[in-house]
Amino acid sequence: MTGPLWKGRFSKPPSEALAELSRSVQFDARLWRQDIACGRAHAANLRNAGLISRKDEKDLNAGLDAAAQAFEDGTFRFEASDEDVHSALERFLTDELGETGARIHAGRSRNDLVVTDLRLWLKERIVGLAQGLQDLQGALLGKCKQYPDCLAPGYTHLQRAQPVLLSHHLLAHAFALSRDFDRLTGAYRRADVSGLGAAAFAGTTLPLDPVKVGEDLGFSAVFDNSADAVGCRDFALEFLSAAAIAAVQLSRIGEEVVLWTSAEFGFATLDDEFATGSSIMPQKKNADVAELVRAKSARITADLMHLLGVLKGLPMAYNRDLQEDKEPVFDAADSLGLSLSALAGALGSIIFHPARMEEAAADGAAGATDLAEALVVKGVPFRRAHEAVGRLVARWAPAFPWAAAASPIACAWIS
Repeated sequence: MTGPLWKGRFSKPPSEALAELSRSVQFDARLWRQDIACGRAHAANLRNAGLISRKDEKDLNAGLDAAAQAFEDGTFRFEASDEDVHSALERFLTDELGETGARIHAGRSRNDLVVTDLRLWLKERIVGLAQGLQDLQGALLGKCKQYPDCLAPGYTHLQRAQPVLLSHHLLAHAFALSRDFDRLTGAYRRADVSGLGAAAFAGTTLPLDPVKVGEDLGFSAVFDNSADAVGCRDFALEFLSAAAIAAVQLSRIGEEVVLWTSAEFGFATLDDEFATGSSIMPQKKNADVAELVRAKSARITADLMHLLGVLKGLPMAYNRDLQEDKEPVFDAADSLGLSLSALAGALGSIIFHPARMEEAAADGAAGATDLAEALVVKGVPFRRAHEAVGRLVARWAPAFPWAAAASPIACAWIS
């Protein structure tokens, strides 16, 4: 079989420019496992409906096995006429099996096949990314256990605010990652809906069973409306939104790793395995792992903006614009997975310097809020206590070692 799947209607082949514009196999080839799974389930559906024989189904499964092996071996040959992985696989089956291979597409469209493939792929990747979030949380918790009593300066506006435990600060990131986990699992539920059986957008007259094929593919639900099934990509948007929010959180962690490992802070040192050097300055040890994670977050948020832009003006139901859904989803999943893995490794092996952190936490003015509250306990209205301590800071903070014992001095001074 040569030429596009829709060639019968046309007297001329597509122009070279249109063929290149239409071609997506260069990036959607990674959906081959999902496309083969859908092929098996659809063949069973056709056989149950009496539209193909048991022998046809057996032959189709054998052809799908051969295609899977070729993909695994890297020997699957794409032809110039293959627009995408779906047409490539159908062309392979037809070349191998003749008329039997040509029966596989009865009752389905690339529209419902594409969206079902993407949903299957996304479900699998979300599980891996959720595990990556938990691994990063584990790295943070490991450091909390390693440094249970380490004091650190807490910051607001990147100015020293109040002393806290290092573990308190690290757990703040861990709790934020828990919300990222919840968002990803929500995206999983929205992706866990089969679209196979919606056909082009209005279903099919053939006596197929969308519920059974959805169950065979491991989905927990099946589409309610066929036009919505092929036209919606909000499940992909939800994933990209969750990925972008998670990436921004990783970027914030990365920013702190960059700051804390600098000579100016000196709070931590990266393991050599997660640091890089300079091509010209022999002494450099750079926190590139954290810097690259920061940059990946911009890429992932751009992926979200990409798909939002594609979808915002589309009428119901399927439009070819939706071919642009996969690249941002693939890119975001790849970038987030790599960022999670790298950051978990870096934080799992990072060395904190408690003496330096405690020295910074003992900054004279860091106890100012505690002092103001000590005055409140002694009956001073808070606003007067706040003002008094502020004046005290302005006078003596550079030289005065603040401590709870200072409250009698402040009480006498405010009097």
